[in-house]
Amino acid sequence: MARAQAAGDAVKDAAANPQFEFLERAGYVARGLLYAVMGLLALGIALGLGGGKATDLSGSLVFLIGNPFGKVVLIAMIVGLVAYSLWGFVRAIFDPLHRGDDATGVVARLGFVWSAISYAAIALFGLQILAGAAGAASGDGTQKAVASILAHPFGGRITIIVGILSLGIGVGQFVEAYKATFKRDLKAGEMSASEKAIAVALGRFGMVARGVTFLVIGWFLIQAGIHHDAGEAHGFGGAFLFLLAEPFGHLVLAVISLGFVALGLHSFACARWIRLLGGSR
Repeated sequence: MARAQAAGDAVKDAAANPQFEFLERAGYVARGLLYAVMGLLALGIALGLGGGKATDLSGSLVFLIGNPFGKVVLIAMIVGLVAYSLWGFVRAIFDPLHRGDDATGVVARLGFVWSAISYAAIALFGLQILAGAAGAASGDGTQKAVASILAHPFGGRITIIVGILSLGIGVGQFVEAYKATFKRDLKAGEMSASEKAIAVALGRFGMVARGVTFLVIGWFLIQAGIHHDAGEAHGFGGAFLFLLAEPFGHLVLAVISLGFVALGLHSFACARWIRLLGGSR
């Protein structure tokens, strides 16, 4: 027991190391870039501009590295995403953001675990590109994942459950946008009143946009599970195109796209003012 406690303390001290905290903040920047690019590309479609694209976070990464300095950018993004993934586990285990151990807190901390896994997957995707894996930068990742699930017994039911969870995440985003619990995570004492107000407004707007998108993705997943067809499953890119096809679709997609840009800007604000493990003590 004492040995386990000592090991836990050592991990906690390592997570609070200033160098690691710098990487965690870099992780927020990497995350912000992915969301902002995804939103701007979708906005291009909504406004009928050339170069617009409906894509997901992995697609944003591919876009970011499409330049002469792409390899350097890719390495920097991988480092940031790995750091952000580790920060997700730190948030879940050590609770520096004080979510607590009640039912609501446990759900929030499980959400941090899911975030850690998701961004680790994007970092792995980046490593595959870096290694020159053929086809790493192509295809719908959501459809590939669902196809692998549907290949197993009870795959349809599992896909439906994942879809229901996605709906739950969408509703949770609306609740989070309303309560703005995340504003407690910022170092308010280091922010002016206007800086805090803008950061909170960006977070709320972004979470509403993400909530709408997760509801659409959840619906797609449920249909894919019911019909046992991975082709009916779509991620962010498919959700954007679905919204575009609806009445007033260009306006709706423009608003949702700006919401994702806002989410990216909120992530930049977190890079500056979020409470990390060392600063929470």
